[in-house]
Amino acid sequence: MNMVPLVILILGTIFLAPNPQADAIKSGPEILQDTIVQQINANPNAGWEAGLNSRFSNYTVSQFKYLLGVKPRTASSRNDLLDVPIVSHPKNLELPKEFDARTAWPQCTTIGKILDQGHCGSCWAVAAAEALSDRFCVNLGMNIALSANDLLACCGFMCGDGCDGGYPISAWRYFVQNGIVTEACDPYFDAIGCSHPGCEPGFPTPKCVKQCKDKNQIWKQSKHFSVNAYQVGSDPIDIMAEVYKNGPVEVAFTVYEDFAHYKSGVYKHITGDVMGGHAVKLIGWGTTEDGEDYWLLANQWNRSWGDDGYFKIRRGTNECGIEEDVVAGMPSTKNILIQKYAATADDFSDVPTDASV
Repeated sequence: MNMVPLVILILGTIFLAPNPQADAIKSGPEILQDTIVQQINANPNAGWEAGLNSRFSNYTVSQFKYLLGVKPRTASSRNDLLDVPIVSHPKNLELPKEFDARTAWPQCTTIGKILDQGHCGSCWAVAAAEALSDRFCVNLGMNIALSANDLLACCGFMCGDGCDGGYPISAWRYFVQNGIVTEACDPYFDAIGCSHPGCEPGFPTPKCVKQCKDKNQIWKQSKHFSVNAYQVGSDPIDIMAEVYKNGPVEVAFTVYEDFAHYKSGVYKHITGDVMGGHAVKLIGWGTTEDGEDYWLLANQWNRSWGDDGYFKIRRGTNECGIEEDVVAGMPSTKNILIQKYAATADDFSDVPTDASV
């Protein structure tokens, strides 16, 4: 009996078999609704303008939910927070009424970048890598982009479930314990803002290979570390002082249906059901002409969403939980001395295995 056709049939069945989970998230109602836009824009007290953002054209509600990758806290994960320090700042610190990290540190090119997480619930990783990248520039004068892919692929169950979501504070702990390589070493993004896990649906969490795509770079030497991982107190003054002194922070908040429609103004929840938890980068604050205090944040849904990729949200009222889950860490000089040595030495045999922080 000729087994070749049978083998081909079996292999064809395996590779062409439908993916029930992928098919499920592609079906159902679309996230963008004209009725939500009309309700927001007809409300004189909304304070913000809604629209049909092209980023989510033809997205179902399930597909949108999948992007919201901050996992809800379980009893065990809440216990993990017990030993995480909460940082506060002196209340007498003089802070400006308006602040924008992009103009405060114009030499830091990463602060003004808007990325695209693709079809992956990686917001917890992307926002963390972005904020630490910014802090290397703000505090150590190093303009580098760090790899969300390293964090997403290699942190494993300690951080959560990769593209299926994770915990922001665990990302910062990973920076302390394992470090994170550069985007050039292990790229997540391409020229248009998303690569793997993909501009198209159906990509799984990337595999951890621990090898630089750029053959001129070495994985261990490309690692950049954080000194610590901490929460920031929920008092708006503490959050403002932290950003003002040390650079952007990562924040998590609850997303509702109407947030997908945000175009401009100061967001506050008006209508729609809870969609999930999302992490972004907080870069500043201000007050509108009408006296509405706001936070300024960078999202990672590319520039076709929101106000050129950014949004403002009401400040001082813990809108959607925006002030209760703020995390950060300080950049470390660990491994940087090794990198400098490796770049100039002909013989690597006596390179130290660690450098003091």
